Amino acid sequence: MKKFLQKVKACGAVVKRFIGRCAAVLKKWSEGCSSRMEKPVAIANRFSLVLHAAMSAGIYFIMEAMSRHSALEAWNFMTGSPKVFAYNTFMIFMTFMLVYLFRRRIFVRLLITAFWIYLGYMNGTILSSRVTPFTGQDLHLITDALDVVGLYMSPLKLITQVGGVVLAILVLILLWKFAPKYQKKIKWPLSIAGVIIVPVLFAGSTKLCLEQRVLSTYFGNIAFAYQDYGLPYCFFCSLLATGMSEPYDYSKDTIDKIVEDDKQTALSEDNDTEKPNILMLQLETFFDPTTVEWLEFSEDPIPNFHRLMQEYSSGAYKVPSVGAGTANTEFESITGMNLRYFGPGEYPYKTILKKTTCESVAYDLRNLGYATHAIHNNKATFYSRADVFKNLGFDTYTSKEYMDVSNTTANGWLKDEILVDQILDNLKSTARQDFIYTISVQGHGEYPTEKVLEDPAIKVTGAATEEKNNQWEYYVNQLHEMDQFVADLIDALDNFGEKYVLVMYGDHLPTLGLTVEDVTNRYLFDTSYVIVDNMGLEKVDQTLCSYQIAAEVLDKVNIHTGTMMQYHQNRRKTKWYLQDMELLQYDLLYGKKYAYGDDGTTPFETIDMQMGIHQPEITRVISLPDENKVYVFGSNFTTASKIYINDEWQNTKFISNHVLQVKKVKLTEDALVSVKQLAPGKAKRVLSEGNTMMYVAPVAEEETGETNESGDTTDMEENDGTTDTGSEETTGTAPADSEAEGTGAAQ
Repeated sequence: MKKFLQKVKACGAVVKRFIGRCAAVLKKWSEGCSSRMEKPVAIANRFSLVLHAAMSAGIYFIMEAMSRHSALEAWNFMTGSPKVFAYNTFMIFMTFMLVYLFRRRIFVRLLITAFWIYLGYMNGTILSSRVTPFTGQDLHLITDALDVVGLYMSPLKLITQVGGVVLAILVLILLWKFAPKYQKKIKWPLSIAGVIIVPVLFAGSTKLCLEQRVLSTYFGNIAFAYQDYGLPYCFFCSLLATGMSEPYDYSKDTIDKIVEDDKQTALSEDNDTEKPNILMLQLETFFDPTTVEWLEFSEDPIPNFHRLMQEYSSGAYKVPSVGAGTANTEFESITGMNLRYFGPGEYPYKTILKKTTCESVAYDLRNLGYATHAIHNNKATFYSRADVFKNLGFDTYTSKEYMDVSNTTANGWLKDEILVDQILDNLKSTARQDFIYTISVQGHGEYPTEKVLEDPAIKVTGAATEEKNNQWEYYVNQLHEMDQFVADLIDALDNFGEKYVLVMYGDHLPTLGLTVEDVTNRYLFDTSYVIVDNMGLEKVDQTLCSYQIAAEVLDKVNIHTGTMMQYHQNRRKTKWYLQDMELLQYDLLYGKKYAYGDDGTTPFETIDMQMGIHQPEITRVISLPDENKVYVFGSNFTTASKIYINDEWQNTKFISNHVLQVKKVKLTEDALVSVKQLAPGKAKRVLSEGNTMMYVAPVAEEETGETNESGDTTDMEENDGTTDTGSEETTGTAPADSEAEGTGAAQ
């Protein structure tokens, strides 16, 4: 530790000397500029507006070059869409008007330049790993991004990125202190007038561009919109335009007419027959890789899914995103609502659904007596699911924190095979019919460019480079394992002995640089779905959108309930289908809720959702005061289980699903011991907790010749690592099960 502190001190001294030298250089430069640069600065100040315009055009060209990963592509965009280029340049120019309100004009100019350049850099970086560009809604996902950034960046790259940001901030600080200042008197009336007039002109130009269709407020495909309308405009549209705008002709009479037609149809249908268990399985980044024209495989990578598509209802599945956006496919599939009517790039999970309930297939089935469950083999708080699912009608939510996390892929994602037992546990947890919505994670990127599979089950060839081929081979073998998981799940459901309908689909295509020319259907927003059952349902093949799938499944089992579900069942192939859908979902989420009656209130309340089917249960607490250790015995422990003593968090070591350990702790008489399931992170968010046990100190016994049972604990602590609130698994050996060292009583 002493040597480490000495090294830190030495590094600090080096950094201090570096900063001092930089400051000295800048100070000398600042003093020299006052005389040598007087005439050039005077000229620059006189023609500053022209120079700002030129700077804006240059900055915007650099942004597009970084976003498109090509200066030639940026040039083609500039010459091919000069009006769009000029509009975005004007937006950047508008921000430079702030310069005239400050004396430190060099600093402010560089600060504005840094903002725009960094925006272009961020977009280019994100587009190198996914198809969807950087949007304002990504700022809502910053905490989720920080949790998985290590899976996408090597430590060296991550350090380089952070170091670059720190260096840029340091340079800006030094420029603030030492850069030359504007020496003349600031003309406040003129400066303020410019700050007001230029935005007004910009607003007028925006209106004109929209009227002449140079720009658009509707992004059918946000990736294409960034290509057509430019990064600055699209980014700020996605940042500022969220939710839904009131549609034309929205009124009580209009909504009443839409809903009444659906109700009349539903009254003629039979909702009283015995219903099956209904399961929806969203497969992470799952699609048919044989549709990639130039890839070749040693054998069929997804034989089970192909067989199921031949035997059961199946078809193309149109999803709202490519390369990312799992939660948006999920939102459409659960609610029956269309994301095209929301803000560009918006994640409703991060906006409206954090504040209000939303009618969904889960709520609808819950009203028919179903128990509703969500399962995900990733952390509970990803995409805010732990908060959102209670607003979507789920009774329980079982996440990674309640699972054995030992079986992971090479890039750290939990394998999907664990979901078979999780789904069966949910089915066994109630005597009622169950609706289970499961989200898998195994197919998630990033996909390694180096060869990590020594003997892959599926050998892949045909990619342009060895690195790309390694990525495809790794990804395809994950699909192959997911395909086997699908077969195992169906076998388990068949053996379970209850009627079921299982719909499975992929949420989006992978982030592997695919273009429309690479796939046989020439479309990047298609995956596949299949509806499997043990009831002999008729096979009907058709293309479905993700917002139609739940209504289609319910229709197959003769369930006709729910506002959006009935709408899709009755209106899918009729005139004004999309227009009336926009009216209806606006009314349910943002409007006056005419669809629910005259009182204008939703009948759906936030659910007191239970996290996990099985809670940690303490059966015994053993204290080893001589070693300052406490052992907690019980069941259903995972790496997310943390011991609390008198409601205070303890640094807990996971030994097994039956044993937890805490070091450097001595239990006092009547101490209350509990185990809680925590989400990863410093916030120590408690997801759920089991029983509490009161510690009772052992009664001293006279010494006998018998062997002390606790003697088995002397050589069992070879592994002293501890786990914090993350999900890493640390194993060790349990002590002998002894009453002699102390016990507890259930409270």
